[in-house]
Amino acid sequence: MSRTAASPFAVLGAGSWGTALALLLCRNGYRVRLWDHSPALISALVRDGENRRFLPGFPLPPTLEPVAELAAALAGVGALLIVVPSHAFAAVLRRLPERLPDGLGIAWATKGFEPDTGRLLHQVAEDILGPRALAIVSGPSFANEVARGLPTAVTVASRSPEHARRVASYLHGDRFRAYTSDDLIGVQVGGAAKNVLAIAVGIADGLGFGANTRSALITRGLVELIRLGTGLGGRRETFMGLTGLGDLVLTCTDDQSRNRRLGLALARGLGVEEARREIGQEVEGVITTGAVIAIARRLGVETPICRQVFGVLYEDLTPEQATRNLLMRDSKAESIG
Repeated sequence: MSRTAASPFAVLGAGSWGTALALLLCRNGYRVRLWDHSPALISALVRDGENRRFLPGFPLPPTLEPVAELAAALAGVGALLIVVPSHAFAAVLRRLPERLPDGLGIAWATKGFEPDTGRLLHQVAEDILGPRALAIVSGPSFANEVARGLPTAVTVASRSPEHARRVASYLHGDRFRAYTSDDLIGVQVGGAAKNVLAIAVGIADGLGFGANTRSALITRGLVELIRLGTGLGGRRETFMGLTGLGDLVLTCTDDQSRNRRLGLALARGLGVEEARREIGQEVEGVITTGAVIAIARRLGVETPICRQVFGVLYEDLTPEQATRNLLMRDSKAESIG
Protein backbone atom coordinates (compact mmCIF):
# COMPACT_ATOMS: atom_id res chain seq x y z
CA MET A 1 0.00 0.00 0.00
CA SER A 2 1.59 3.28 -1.08
CA ARG A 3 1.11 6.51 0.78
CA THR A 4 -1.26 7.69 -1.90
CA ALA A 5 -3.22 4.42 -2.09
CA ALA A 6 -6.98 4.55 -1.89
CA SER A 7 -7.27 1.75 0.69
CA PRO A 8 -7.50 3.07 4.25
CA PHE A 9 -5.46 1.95 7.23
CA ALA A 10 -7.26 0.47 10.26
CA VAL A 11 -5.91 1.01 13.78
CA LEU A 12 -7.72 -1.04 16.42
CA GLY A 13 -7.44 0.47 19.89
CA ALA A 14 -7.90 4.16 20.70
CA GLY A 15 -5.82 4.40 23.84
CA SER A 16 -2.87 6.78 24.02
CA TRP A 17 -0.54 4.58 21.95
CA GLY A 18 -3.12 3.63 19.34
CA THR A 19 -4.09 7.27 18.90
CA ALA A 20 -0.46 8.38 18.64
CA LEU A 21 0.27 5.79 15.96
CA ALA A 22 -2.88 6.76 14.08
CA LEU A 23 -1.70 10.39 14.11
CA LEU A 24 1.73 9.28 12.87
CA LEU A 25 0.18 7.34 9.99
CA CYS A 26 -1.92 10.38 9.05
CA ARG A 27 1.23 12.53 9.01
CA ASN A 28 2.74 9.93 6.70
CA GLY A 29 -0.09 10.41 4.22
CA TYR A 30 -2.51 7.60 5.04
CA ARG A 31 -6.25 7.72 5.63
CA VAL A 32 -6.82 6.04 8.97
CA ARG A 33 -9.87 4.53 10.63
CA LEU A 34 -9.48 4.40 14.40
CA TRP A 35 -11.66 1.82 16.18
CA ASP A 36 -12.11 1.03 19.87
CA HIS A 37 -14.23 -1.47 21.82
CA SER A 38 -15.77 1.46 23.71
CA PRO A 39 -18.46 3.24 21.66
CA ALA A 40 -18.43 6.01 24.29
CA LEU A 41 -14.78 6.71 23.61
CA ILE A 42 -15.33 6.83 19.85
CA SER A 43 -18.28 9.20 20.36
CA ALA A 44 -16.06 11.44 22.46
CA LEU A 45 -13.38 11.48 19.75
CA VAL A 46 -15.96 12.54 17.19
CA ARG A 47 -17.44 15.17 19.52
CA ASP A 48 -14.17 16.64 20.80
CA GLY A 49 -11.96 16.27 17.75
CA GLU A 50 -9.21 14.87 19.97
CA ASN A 51 -8.66 12.06 22.48
CA ARG A 52 -9.18 14.06 25.66
CA ARG A 53 -9.20 10.95 27.84
CA PHE A 54 -5.95 9.28 26.75
CA LEU A 55 -4.00 11.76 24.61
CA PRO A 56 -5.31 15.30 25.10
CA GLY A 57 -4.05 18.28 23.18
CA PHE A 58 -3.64 16.68 19.75
CA PRO A 59 -6.39 17.54 17.24
CA LEU A 60 -7.51 14.68 15.02
CA PRO A 61 -6.75 15.49 11.37
CA PRO A 62 -9.41 15.17 8.63
CA THR A 63 -7.75 11.96 7.41
CA LEU A 64 -8.37 10.23 10.78
CA GLU A 65 -11.88 8.81 11.13
CA PRO A 66 -13.06 7.42 14.49
CA VAL A 67 -15.25 4.38 13.80
CA ALA A 68 -17.47 2.61 16.32
CA GLU A 69 -18.30 -0.53 14.30
CA LEU A 70 -15.48 -3.03 13.73
CA ALA A 71 -16.90 -4.23 10.42
CA ALA A 72 -16.95 -0.65 9.13
CA ALA A 73 -13.39 -0.04 10.34
CA LEU A 74 -12.11 -3.09 8.44
CA ALA A 75 -14.10 -2.73 5.20
CA GLY A 76 -11.70 -2.50 2.27
CA VAL A 77 -8.62 -1.79 4.38
CA GLY A 78 -5.14 -2.16 2.96
CA ALA A 79 -3.32 -2.50 6.28
CA LEU A 80 -4.14 -3.27 9.90
CA LEU A 81 -2.44 -2.34 13.17
CA ILE A 82 -3.71 -3.67 16.52
CA VAL A 83 -2.95 -1.54 19.59
CA VAL A 84 -4.96 -2.97 22.46
CA PRO A 85 -3.83 -4.16 25.94
CA SER A 86 -2.45 -7.70 26.08
CA HIS A 87 -5.46 -8.99 28.02
CA ALA A 88 -7.75 -7.88 25.17
CA PHE A 89 -5.54 -9.08 22.30
CA ALA A 90 -7.08 -12.53 21.82
CA ALA A 91 -10.63 -11.22 22.14
CA VAL A 92 -10.05 -8.69 19.36
CA LEU A 93 -8.40 -11.29 17.12
CA ARG A 94 -11.36 -13.63 17.51
CA ARG A 95 -13.57 -10.96 15.94
CA LEU A 96 -11.35 -10.65 12.85
CA PRO A 97 -11.20 -13.84 10.77
CA GLU A 98 -14.46 -13.48 8.85
CA ARG A 99 -13.74 -9.78 8.25
CA LEU A 100 -10.11 -9.92 7.03
CA PRO A 101 -9.32 -10.09 3.31
CA ASP A 102 -7.33 -13.16 2.27
CA GLY A 103 -3.61 -12.47 2.32
CA LEU A 104 -3.79 -9.36 4.50
CA GLY A 105 -0.95 -9.42 7.01
CA ILE A 106 -1.41 -7.90 10.44
CA ALA A 107 0.81 -6.01 12.84
CA TRP A 108 0.42 -5.09 16.48
CA ALA A 109 2.02 -2.63 18.88
CA THR A 110 0.85 -4.46 22.01
CA LYS A 111 3.54 -5.35 24.55
CA GLY A 112 2.80 -8.32 26.76
CA PHE A 113 2.05 -12.03 27.03
CA GLU A 114 -1.32 -13.74 26.92
CA PRO A 115 -2.33 -13.43 30.61
CA ASP A 116 -3.71 -16.90 31.33
CA THR A 117 -1.26 -18.98 29.30
CA GLY A 118 1.93 -16.89 29.15
CA ARG A 119 2.05 -17.41 25.39
CA LEU A 120 3.73 -14.86 23.16
CA LEU A 121 1.25 -12.87 21.12
CA HIS A 122 2.37 -14.27 17.78
CA GLN A 123 1.40 -17.70 19.08
CA VAL A 124 -2.04 -16.37 19.97
CA ALA A 125 -2.38 -14.82 16.51
CA GLU A 126 -1.29 -18.01 14.73
CA ASP A 127 -3.77 -20.05 16.74
CA ILE A 128 -6.72 -17.76 15.99
CA LEU A 129 -5.95 -16.48 12.49
CA GLY A 130 -4.04 -19.40 10.98
CA PRO A 131 -1.29 -18.85 8.40
CA ARG A 132 -0.86 -15.13 7.88
CA ALA A 133 2.03 -12.65 7.81
CA LEU A 134 2.53 -11.28 11.34
CA ALA A 135 4.62 -8.43 12.71
CA ILE A 136 5.16 -6.62 15.99
CA VAL A 137 6.08 -2.96 16.41
CA SER A 138 8.12 -2.37 19.55
CA GLY A 139 10.81 -0.11 20.98
CA PRO A 140 11.41 2.90 23.22
CA SER A 141 8.43 5.10 22.43
CA PHE A 142 6.13 7.21 24.58
CA ALA A 143 2.81 8.07 22.97
CA ASN A 144 2.94 11.76 23.83
CA GLU A 145 6.34 12.22 22.18
CA VAL A 146 5.29 10.37 19.02
CA ALA A 147 2.14 12.51 18.84
CA ARG A 148 4.31 15.62 19.18
CA GLY A 149 6.51 14.47 16.33
CA LEU A 150 9.65 14.11 18.44
CA PRO A 151 12.37 11.85 16.98
CA THR A 152 11.70 8.19 17.78
CA ALA A 153 13.09 4.82 16.65
CA VAL A 154 11.36 1.42 16.86
CA THR A 155 11.78 -2.08 15.50
CA VAL A 156 9.33 -4.01 13.34
CA ALA A 157 9.87 -7.75 13.73
CA SER A 158 8.42 -10.44 11.49
CA ARG A 159 9.43 -13.85 10.18
CA SER A 160 8.50 -12.48 6.76
CA PRO A 161 11.16 -9.92 5.69
CA GLU A 162 8.74 -8.53 3.11
CA HIS A 163 6.02 -7.96 5.71
CA ALA A 164 8.51 -6.37 8.14
CA ARG A 165 9.65 -3.95 5.44
CA ARG A 166 6.05 -3.18 4.48
CA VAL A 167 4.99 -2.34 8.04
CA ALA A 168 8.16 -0.35 8.64
CA SER A 169 7.48 1.69 5.50
CA TYR A 170 4.06 2.68 6.84
CA LEU A 171 5.60 4.10 10.00
CA HIS A 172 8.92 5.46 8.76
CA GLY A 173 9.07 9.24 8.35
CA ASP A 174 11.14 12.34 8.91
CA ARG A 175 10.95 12.04 12.70
CA PHE A 176 10.15 8.33 13.11
CA ARG A 177 12.69 5.68 12.20
CA ALA A 178 11.56 2.07 11.83
CA TYR A 179 14.16 -0.70 11.73
CA THR A 180 13.35 -4.31 10.83
CA SER A 181 14.22 -7.63 12.48
CA ASP A 182 13.39 -11.29 12.00
CA ASP A 183 13.66 -12.06 15.75
CA LEU A 184 9.93 -12.13 16.43
CA ILE A 185 10.44 -13.85 19.80
CA GLY A 186 13.22 -11.65 21.17
CA VAL A 187 11.49 -8.41 20.24
CA GLN A 188 8.28 -9.51 21.95
CA VAL A 189 9.99 -10.67 25.15
CA GLY A 190 11.97 -7.44 25.47
CA GLY A 191 8.91 -5.25 25.00
CA ALA A 192 6.86 -7.23 27.51
CA ALA A 193 9.25 -8.09 30.35
CA LYS A 194 10.85 -4.64 30.62
CA ASN A 195 7.59 -3.41 32.17
CA VAL A 196 8.15 -5.64 35.21
CA LEU A 197 11.62 -4.21 35.70
CA ALA A 198 10.29 -0.66 35.41
CA ILE A 199 8.05 -1.37 38.40
CA ALA A 200 11.13 -2.50 40.33
CA VAL A 201 13.06 0.65 39.46
CA GLY A 202 10.07 2.82 40.36
CA ILE A 203 9.91 1.16 43.76
CA ALA A 204 13.64 1.69 44.34
CA ASP A 205 13.50 5.34 43.29
CA GLY A 206 10.39 5.87 45.39
CA LEU A 207 12.24 4.53 48.41
CA GLY A 208 15.04 7.01 47.75
CA PHE A 209 17.78 4.51 46.91
CA GLY A 210 19.44 6.71 44.31
CA ALA A 211 21.24 6.43 40.99
CA ASN A 212 23.56 3.57 41.98
CA THR A 213 20.61 1.30 42.72
CA ARG A 214 18.78 2.37 39.59
CA SER A 215 21.79 1.55 37.43
CA ALA A 216 22.25 -1.84 39.10
CA LEU A 217 18.59 -2.78 38.65
CA ILE A 218 18.60 -1.82 34.97
CA THR A 219 21.81 -3.71 34.29
CA ARG A 220 20.84 -6.85 36.16
CA GLY A 221 17.33 -6.53 34.79
CA LEU A 222 18.77 -6.71 31.29
CA VAL A 223 20.32 -10.04 32.28
CA GLU A 224 16.88 -11.30 33.25
CA LEU A 225 15.49 -10.20 29.87
CA ILE A 226 18.28 -12.11 28.13
CA ARG A 227 17.67 -15.26 30.17
CA LEU A 228 13.95 -15.24 29.44
CA GLY A 229 14.29 -14.27 25.80
CA THR A 230 17.00 -16.72 24.83
CA GLY A 231 15.25 -19.45 26.81
CA LEU A 232 12.18 -18.93 24.62
CA GLY A 233 14.23 -18.90 21.42
CA GLY A 234 15.13 -15.22 20.95
CA ARG A 235 18.62 -14.04 20.04
CA ARG A 236 20.92 -12.49 22.64
CA GLU A 237 21.91 -9.58 20.40
CA THR A 238 18.28 -8.46 20.11
CA PHE A 239 18.34 -7.46 23.78
CA MET A 240 21.20 -5.02 23.13
CA GLY A 241 19.03 -3.10 20.70
CA LEU A 242 16.01 -0.83 20.73
CA THR A 243 13.52 -3.42 21.94
CA GLY A 244 15.77 -4.67 24.75
CA LEU A 245 18.16 -2.20 26.33
CA GLY A 246 16.57 0.80 24.62
CA ASP A 247 13.04 0.14 25.83
CA LEU A 248 14.29 -0.97 29.25
CA VAL A 249 16.17 2.29 29.88
CA LEU A 250 13.27 4.42 28.65
CA THR A 251 10.63 2.66 30.74
CA CYS A 252 12.74 2.54 33.89
CA THR A 253 13.93 6.15 33.94
CA ASP A 254 11.12 8.44 32.80
CA ASP A 255 7.92 9.21 34.68
CA GLN A 256 5.89 9.02 31.46
CA SER A 257 6.14 5.26 32.06
CA ARG A 258 3.01 3.97 33.75
CA ASN A 259 4.91 0.96 35.08
CA ARG A 260 7.54 3.15 36.70
CA ARG A 261 4.81 5.34 38.17
CA LEU A 262 3.15 2.25 39.62
CA GLY A 263 6.40 1.40 41.40
CA LEU A 264 6.69 4.94 42.74
CA ALA A 265 3.12 4.74 44.05
CA LEU A 266 3.76 1.38 45.73
CA ALA A 267 6.80 2.86 47.44
CA ARG A 268 4.55 5.63 48.80
CA GLY A 269 2.43 2.96 50.47
CA LEU A 270 -0.44 2.68 48.01
CA GLY A 271 -1.88 -0.75 47.28
CA VAL A 272 -1.75 -2.15 43.77
CA GLU A 273 -5.36 -1.34 42.90
CA GLU A 274 -5.09 2.13 44.45
CA ALA A 275 -2.00 2.80 42.35
CA ARG A 276 -3.70 1.57 39.17
CA ARG A 277 -6.69 3.82 39.80
CA GLU A 278 -4.40 6.78 40.40
CA ILE A 279 -2.64 6.18 37.06
CA GLY A 280 -5.97 5.77 35.27
CA GLN A 281 -4.70 3.71 32.33
CA GLU A 282 -3.62 0.12 31.73
CA VAL A 283 -0.39 -0.84 33.51
CA GLU A 284 0.83 -3.82 31.49
CA GLY A 285 3.54 -4.81 33.97
CA VAL A 286 1.00 -5.94 36.58
CA ILE A 287 -0.34 -8.70 34.33
CA THR A 288 3.02 -9.40 32.71
CA THR A 289 4.72 -10.11 36.04
CA GLY A 290 2.74 -13.29 36.59
CA ALA A 291 3.50 -14.53 33.08
CA VAL A 292 7.21 -13.78 33.47
CA ILE A 293 7.45 -15.77 36.70
CA ALA A 294 5.55 -18.71 35.19
CA ILE A 295 7.83 -18.71 32.13
CA ALA A 296 10.96 -18.45 34.28
CA ARG A 297 9.87 -21.45 36.33
CA ARG A 298 9.14 -23.45 33.21
CA LEU A 299 12.54 -22.60 31.72
CA GLY A 300 14.40 -23.03 34.99
CA VAL A 301 16.03 -19.59 34.81
CA GLU A 302 16.66 -17.13 37.64
CA THR A 303 14.81 -13.80 37.58
CA PRO A 304 15.33 -12.46 41.13
CA ILE A 305 14.24 -8.88 40.40
CA CYS A 306 11.04 -9.97 38.66
CA ARG A 307 10.42 -12.46 41.47
CA GLN A 308 10.47 -9.71 44.10
CA VAL A 309 8.11 -7.57 42.01
CA PHE A 310 5.76 -10.55 41.91
CA GLY A 311 5.97 -10.73 45.70
CA VAL A 312 4.98 -7.09 46.05
CA LEU A 313 2.12 -7.33 43.55
CA TYR A 314 0.66 -10.69 44.52
CA GLU A 315 2.02 -11.87 47.89
CA ASP A 316 1.64 -8.82 50.14
CA LEU A 317 5.40 -8.34 50.30
CA THR A 318 6.27 -4.75 51.19
CA PRO A 319 8.62 -2.79 48.92
CA GLU A 320 11.10 -2.63 51.79
CA GLN A 321 11.01 -6.41 52.27
CA ALA A 322 11.46 -6.99 48.55
CA THR A 323 14.50 -4.73 48.50
CA ARG A 324 15.95 -6.50 51.53
CA ASN A 325 15.47 -9.88 49.87
CA LEU A 326 17.48 -8.74 46.85
CA LEU A 327 20.28 -7.27 48.96
CA MET A 328 20.56 -10.42 51.08
CA ARG A 329 21.23 -12.69 48.12
CA ASP A 330 24.58 -14.48 48.30
CA SER A 331 27.56 -12.90 46.58
CA LYS A 332 28.45 -14.61 43.29
CA ALA A 333 30.33 -14.13 40.05
CA GLU A 334 28.63 -11.69 37.70
CA SER A 335 26.78 -13.38 34.87
CA ILE A 336 25.45 -11.67 31.75
CA GLY A 337 23.05 -14.39 30.72
